[in-house]
Amino acid sequence: MIESGKSSVKKWKRTDGSGNRRNTGWKETVKWLTEVAADLVFPKKCVLCDEIIPFDRRKEGICDRCRSKIRYIREPFCMRCGRQLGKDQEEYCKDCSSREHVFLQNVTLYDYGSIADSLFRFKYRGRREYARFYGEELYRGYREWLAVRKPDALIPVPCHSSRRRQRGYNQAELLAEALSAVSGIPVKKDLIQRIHKTWPQKNLTLRERQNNLKKAFKICQNDVKLSTIVIIDDIYTTGSTMDAMAEELHRNGVRKIYGMALASGRGV
Repeated sequence: MIESGKSSVKKWKRTDGSGNRRNTGWKETVKWLTEVAADLVFPKKCVLCDEIIPFDRRKEGICDRCRSKIRYIREPFCMRCGRQLGKDQEEYCKDCSSREHVFLQNVTLYDYGSIADSLFRFKYRGRREYARFYGEELYRGYREWLAVRKPDALIPVPCHSSRRRQRGYNQAELLAEALSAVSGIPVKKDLIQRIHKTWPQKNLTLRERQNNLKKAFKICQNDVKLSTIVIIDDIYTTGSTMDAMAEELHRNGVRKIYGMALASGRGV
């Protein structure tokens, strides 16, 4: 590492042929040294196992051992909600075959079970740094999907103000901002608010989820000039939250509404 640093400094001392010194390597050297120092004080940890990642793998965000443990959603998957399907299933999962959704399509990246602990830390244990890894993963997995749909904005699922104060952040908002950083699609985090504090959806039935979310969301702008949007969330369960948001967005002129979630799976 020391030799690498010396090499960069020597490059900075070279001239450009007119006697003027070039500074092309100086900023890179300072940046590298800053990263080294930061890594020594706050070493990067794997998003999955939470163990320290070797310095030369720090940009990956995940160790090699855990990379192979992640289960990605692969074809066949439900063409409406994005859940993994069995080989003998058709285009839609059982849930989407029996009821309509307000959103056009949702896509998911991971099988929930393979990253459950990581998502718990991201959502409830203050691990905000996970957002960058997950945002880059979403873009890598659905770059072409986004290019075809050409959304005007990414809309994170809002949390109630009391819950935000308790956690200190909204994980869906962090995820949307990380995806925006690599995709260039703007985030509209103040377009819609959750005005009613709802019960946690996890242990509710489908009917209870739908009733729980009635009139939970409200548009905060009088003139919404968006045609196509993507709702961003961490976990897709029944789609009730996404449907409730989509209804409010439709009423305010948004024509095409899609969804994107990190994970989905049975029993989440």
